[in-house]
Amino acid sequence: MNHTSEIKKNLILRIKHSKDLNFLNALQTIFDSSEQSLYQISPEQKADIEKGRTEIKKGSFVKNEALMLEMKQWLKKK
Repeated sequence: MNHTSEIKKNLILRIKHSKDLNFLNALQTIFDSSEQSLYQISPEQKADIEKGRTEIKKGSFVKNEALMLEMKQWLKKK
């Protein structure tokens, strides 16, 4: 049995036998919050993310090293 399975089994037993309502409510809050999305993003943001992923798949991007070099050269001109 791996470590994850042992932890789950232990937690299930502790929850099953607990009569402490505060403890159970706290666990419920933890489970509820872990199921919610960490970030709430708008439909427009989701569309922009998908557009970016599509561009990456097509190879339409500049590598970070090339961009940094371009920025350094641009700053030297200023």
